[in-house]
Amino acid sequence: MSKRWQRRKDARAPEILEAALAVFAQKGFAGTRMDDIAHRAGITKGTIYLYFDSKQSVFKALARASIGEQLAAVKAQVENFPGSSAQLLRFVLSTMGGFAATSDRVILPRLLLAEAGNFPELAKFWREEIIEKGIGLFGSIVQRGVDRGEFRAIAPEHAARLCVAPILLIMIWRTTFAQFDSQPYDYHALIEAHLQTLLQGLEARPQ
Repeated sequence: MSKRWQRRKDARAPEILEAALAVFAQKGFAGTRMDDIAHRAGITKGTIYLYFDSKQSVFKALARASIGEQLAAVKAQVENFPGSSAQLLRFVLSTMGGFAATSDRVILPRLLLAEAGNFPELAKFWREEIIEKGIGLFGSIVQRGVDRGEFRAIAPEHAARLCVAPILLIMIWRTTFAQFDSQPYDYHALIEAHLQTLLQGLEARPQ
């Protein structure tokens, strides 16, 4: 096997995923066929099946290769973060908010919300692979702050959902309502306003 052929083989899966993302955005998940993805990628449908056994597998790979990898990268930095829990929460929320504000992968949760009723397997996958990991990450930061006496006593699972809220809003707004904005919305300012409010609410105060 030549090195050139191997490099081409390694590049094929990402190319398929990029093509799938474009077709999903245009036609929706239900309306997309594997033939459409193959045509967009400039390959035969049979080539896709060498990498992915179904359209659902393509969607899952997209989620793992984008949002899942972003979560994993942030989590790796959280484990040895030297600063306070407030600083850590600011870092993670700003990073994830920046991703939501700029990445073309935000089309994925919109697709899921639109078609979860018809594809419960994908909804279950998203819940386990993305939502639970995201909530777990934010919950661990809140618990860290509570244990250190930096945050007031609060249920981490509820506070974690408050952390996630602006990220979800950005994703939904960008993919649904932004086209009607007279001026581009400042998503970074939204994250900052949310952080100021959230951190004041979490701050531990003397009894």
